[in-house]
Amino acid sequence: MRILVAVKYVPDTDEIRIDEATGTMVREGIPGIINPLDLYAVEAALRLREAYGGELVALSMGPPAAEEALREALSMGVDRAFLLTDRRFAGADTWATAHTLSAAARKLGPFDLVLCGERATDGETGQVGPELAAMLDLPAITYVSAIEEIRLPQTGNSGWIRCRRLTEEGYQRLEAPLPALLTVVKEINEPRLPTFRGKLSARRAEIRRLTLDDLGLSPEEVGLDGSPTRVVKVFYPTLSRDTVFVHAPPEKAVEEIVSFLREHALI
Repeated sequence: MRILVAVKYVPDTDEIRIDEATGTMVREGIPGIINPLDLYAVEAALRLREAYGGELVALSMGPPAAEEALREALSMGVDRAFLLTDRRFAGADTWATAHTLSAAARKLGPFDLVLCGERATDGETGQVGPELAAMLDLPAITYVSAIEEIRLPQTGNSGWIRCRRLTEEGYQRLEAPLPALLTVVKEINEPRLPTFRGKLSARRAEIRRLTLDDLGLSPEEVGLDGSPTRVVKVFYPTLSRDTVFVHAPPEKAVEEIVSFLREHALI
């Protein structure tokens, strides 16, 4: 069984800055980590490999520093890791990101299963996983809280996967033919901690870098040029409050406060 898990390198800070000229996130000089929600996808993939055997490949797109996210995945037990890094990838929206990842997945594949985290903590869109599934022409199950059963492909049978999906009303039980793509939620597992041996092995591991030329895409398909969405304006909201002080005996103060709340339709 071959599994691809997508991970992202995100800023390790709440102090996110946006370039007002381009509308893209400023990443230079900001320390990064593996997207915490992607750790659940990595753990799910590791458990599937332990149960069914095969190979587990991690894939990320970002600057050269994004190798740190992949080394974290390698230290947990991932077999191989690939980094899509090229200045022409910069500024990609979710569509261009998924398009680039899909080209890499086709180059490195085929895969029986693709796993993604629910969303990235920097963008908070949750769009890349489903978009990646659409571009790879794979069935997608989102918000997976448990992988209940898998039937691997056999002669004359494409195989299938059964999952429990988290919804606002409860759970759904869904099946999809393999290959498929899943996005997983935190409920699915508890990510393991890397062992010391795993960390040493990850430091020595080779992470192959892929550029635009390796994927056979044109510059117009990736990065800012390949992004159909644009941030047209960036501004920081201001918070202003008008304070009203009530100086009166308690009974009178309560009357004035109630009157104020009614006047503003708050009660």
